[in-house]
Amino acid sequence: MQVQLNKQLISSRLKNVYDGWRNASQNDEYGSIADAEALLLLSGDPAGEDEPVRKGTAFQTWLLGYEFPSTLLLFQKDKLLILCSASKAKFLNQIKEGNPPVPVEILVQAKAKEPPSNALPKFVEAYTSFKRVGSLVKEVCTGKLMTEWEQGVSKADNKPELVDMAPALSAFMAVKDEEEMKCIRTAANLTSTLLVHHIVLKLEMILDKEAKITHEQFATQIEARLGSGEGEVAKGPDMKVWSKGRGLNDVDWASTEFCYSPIIQSRSTTTGYDLRSTAESSSDTIAHKGVFLIAVGMRYKGYCANLGRSIIVDPSKEQEAIYNLLLSMQTEMLREIKDGVSAREVYQRALDIVKKEKPELEKNFVKNAGFGTGVEFRDSAYLLSSKNSKHLKTDMVLNLSLGFSDLLDDNGKKYALHIVDTIRVGADRSTLLTEGAKSTKDTLFFLNPENEIEVEDDRPSKPSKKAPVKPLVNGSPVKNKTVGGKVLRNKTRSAAQEEVLMTAAAKIKDHQQQLHEGLQSAGLAKYSEGASGGGEKEGKTWKRFQSYKGESALPREVESLRISVDRKAQTIVLPVHGFAVPFHINTIKNVSKNDEGDYTYLRINFQTPGQLAGKKDDTPFEDPDSTFIRSVTYRSSDGHRFDTISKQITDLKKEVNKREQQKKEMADVIEQDVLVEIKGRRAHKLPEVFVRPALDGKRLPGEVEIHQNGLRYQSPMGSQKIDVLFTNIKHLFFQPCDKELMVIAHIHLRAPIMIGKKKAHDIQFFREASDVQFDETGNRKRKHRYGDEDEIEMEQQERKRRQMLNKEFKLFAERVAEAASTSMGETLEVDIPFRELSFEGVPFRTNVRLQPTTECLVHLIDPPFLVVTLNEIEIASLERVQFSLKQFDLVLIFKDFTKAPLHINSIPSGQLDDVKNWLDSVDIPLGEGPVNLNWGPIMKTINESPYDFFQQGGWRSFLGGGDADSDADEGSDSESEFEADPEEMQSEESSADASEYDGSDASDDSGSGSGYDDDSDDGDDWEELERKAAKSDSKRAAEAKGARGDSDSDDDRPKKKAPAKPKPNGKSKKR
Repeated sequence: MQVQLNKQLISSRLKNVYDGWRNASQNDEYGSIADAEALLLLSGDPAGEDEPVRKGTAFQTWLLGYEFPSTLLLFQKDKLLILCSASKAKFLNQIKEGNPPVPVEILVQAKAKEPPSNALPKFVEAYTSFKRVGSLVKEVCTGKLMTEWEQGVSKADNKPELVDMAPALSAFMAVKDEEEMKCIRTAANLTSTLLVHHIVLKLEMILDKEAKITHEQFATQIEARLGSGEGEVAKGPDMKVWSKGRGLNDVDWASTEFCYSPIIQSRSTTTGYDLRSTAESSSDTIAHKGVFLIAVGMRYKGYCANLGRSIIVDPSKEQEAIYNLLLSMQTEMLREIKDGVSAREVYQRALDIVKKEKPELEKNFVKNAGFGTGVEFRDSAYLLSSKNSKHLKTDMVLNLSLGFSDLLDDNGKKYALHIVDTIRVGADRSTLLTEGAKSTKDTLFFLNPENEIEVEDDRPSKPSKKAPVKPLVNGSPVKNKTVGGKVLRNKTRSAAQEEVLMTAAAKIKDHQQQLHEGLQSAGLAKYSEGASGGGEKEGKTWKRFQSYKGESALPREVESLRISVDRKAQTIVLPVHGFAVPFHINTIKNVSKNDEGDYTYLRINFQTPGQLAGKKDDTPFEDPDSTFIRSVTYRSSDGHRFDTISKQITDLKKEVNKREQQKKEMADVIEQDVLVEIKGRRAHKLPEVFVRPALDGKRLPGEVEIHQNGLRYQSPMGSQKIDVLFTNIKHLFFQPCDKELMVIAHIHLRAPIMIGKKKAHDIQFFREASDVQFDETGNRKRKHRYGDEDEIEMEQQERKRRQMLNKEFKLFAERVAEAASTSMGETLEVDIPFRELSFEGVPFRTNVRLQPTTECLVHLIDPPFLVVTLNEIEIASLERVQFSLKQFDLVLIFKDFTKAPLHINSIPSGQLDDVKNWLDSVDIPLGEGPVNLNWGPIMKTINESPYDFFQQGGWRSFLGGGDADSDADEGSDSESEFEADPEEMQSEESSADASEYDGSDASDDSGSGSGYDDDSDDGDDWEELERKAAKSDSKRAAEAKGARGDSDSDDDRPKKKAPAKPKPNGKSKKR
């Protein structure tokens, strides 16, 4: 379908350009083109992805709606002249239909193989007829058309004087219309949503967990929210983030991208803080204290929005004051920036505020307060600096950037602060388009220095336990960070865990320990020392190819001792020292051709050992003393012949490679035996069913028959059929239509078969539950009934119909299982998914419901289907298991290590316990971790030496399964019972956290107010104080309500009440 240009919009913008040009004077914004007789817009080859958008490209996109590379535009007073290729001319001809303000003439360039046209000379002639032409003199365009253009202009007798029209183009694009504002609002909403609902939360988690991650990795994770990967492993936009945004329901994600890679900076950035938009996230590990600078910009349908934030951990009074100054300054600047104000006045007003509030910071203030933005991310024509006299107009969009650089903290280290937002200029004031995470309660994180000192003292007191990655006390991290008074880290006692859950967790832990021990011993037994894995591929060897059996088989063309290509024998025959030497195509790596002077050189490169070709491992050769020819070069004055030979060799190489690839893909496809039809009685049939994968032709229901040694699906067309032998059936599933739209009988094959031109691992027979053949419009009974009687009857009929469908399909599946068991002599059972154990996840590209069965984990509703046999799974790895994340991933590693692990992504965290319980119940060992692992290199390393892997601890040490969390679990057990040993109690800081969460109420209820913290020196004193405070609370409660119970019962009451108190903490952490 041809691309449709917005003809009316193009005509409207063309009119604006011509009106501004014709009415231009030296003193206004179009002054740069006031004396220009014509305007020339050049466009060569597209710029690279990493290069910023050029002004010429931005103007072309603004005017035409799309970028047209290798296209020249010459604006004349009386017409618009366009030079382009024939394919682009088809699109640009639409401009003529939109009633443009001036006639449009399109000159079409000839195609490569056609004789040259007069289009370019005619365009050059029109250009050189003017004396003064406006152009983008600072832009350099490249490409074939630009080379021809420069050659054509250089030959011309008269060359016009060029003037820079960049300021005028900026003025044309500066004021945004309603369509442009919609795109910018969407870009702003995308940027704000990403900041508030991902970046800030992720940064809090990094600080909270003291995670080791580089600035560059963090930036990459942010970019991945728009999707990542290609092909089958591609992931779409993270809708868990974007769904929380405002007005993002109908976003065209294909038109959404980042303006630049997100910029994350902390005090560990070796290059120092940089407030420019060209800064980059470094490969240094993020610091966990000090100032963090965030900058992110997004582009939607070509239009940009940008914002930047400063987050300070443990800020000093001076830093708080400077940040508050930036907030107040931004509020004041929004009032100052309005229609008619010059860019110079805006910057001067900001500088006056700095001089008034903190004059010593004048030298640290940014040199400009922002710039214009739109299609072009940074339009320097509207730079908010002290030297720019341009006036601002209503509906301009600016990037307001306020900040201070080269500031010094209390330790003499440099830091910077900034606040950046995209704003819209209004008649009386400006309004923010980007927002979020700006107030001090969202950006200032506080540390508790007393707690840090206390932890430092207590850390050596636990020498007997294995040191974790980061210091833990009772399974909780030790630093007390707050955000505007909200505690980020939960250090209070985990008393909310109920005894039943703890018992279940303990059982799972013990069972997992047994499973890991069994897995380790089985691995050591299976992979004896020096032995390779059972499923491993054989080592790489050189294949031998034979082109001809003897000289007599050589083609006649070789007698002329010229290079010849024998497609039949897949051989290239080369003349070498008077002999015709054949080389099989598989011995040739590639061929290249170069023209030098009057001669053409043809170089043929061969496959030889010792080449480091990309990521492939080097292939050994049998005889290491052999001599190899790397390449052969021929010279000829007949360039056309070498062109033909080069193309023939390249085409033959492609054909052979394609054939090899197809052969490799079809390697596991089997040729089934002949189906033996049943005789003597009528075969059992399942009529009116559809099949997946579908057969060619119209979609019509067919019937499935059970024969002596297999099944046959017969299409109503008669000619098409699918045979499946019982010996090739690995699993047979029946999925009822309860809470589903279809009832399914599904067969998973041992080896794939060909259906049409595609290979299939699964064959499915289904019927839709709501069949259109039933009349649901009512009948004569309706006129005698009132109310909902007819609807009730319809619902009853629907339930009966579903029950009949389930009964029919289940009976057929059982008959298939019975016939298969009789035929093969081994039992085949019908497997039914357990919907109550199901969970959601993304095994391929879309989120689906995964349902366990007795032997498998399946998804059977929509293709691609998923069938995973449980007894083929070696271990399951739970990844991204973190308290602050709403989803986690499940990776299933198979016993055949050469098989790629299966990734099931984005499982809701609320189903974590369900997934764990199910995996444990089917005896699959578990591993758990906070981050995703790169399983490609991991499995490659394991396959190289499985014995060494298991010798070094195997999965238990690698994934931390079984007893990896024993330290944390023991700590949490002791917390919940309030019976920690004195050494642990000495380093515990839960009372301080309780006071942070709940204020005075928490101190009263738990009996552990912050005042006791300073007096406690050992565990015994803590217990004594706990009992006294609890007893005191109980007495006060008893006096208020009347005497109730003796002192013993009073002592018990706080212990029962305590588990409920951490609830506010949990809410606080889920922010």
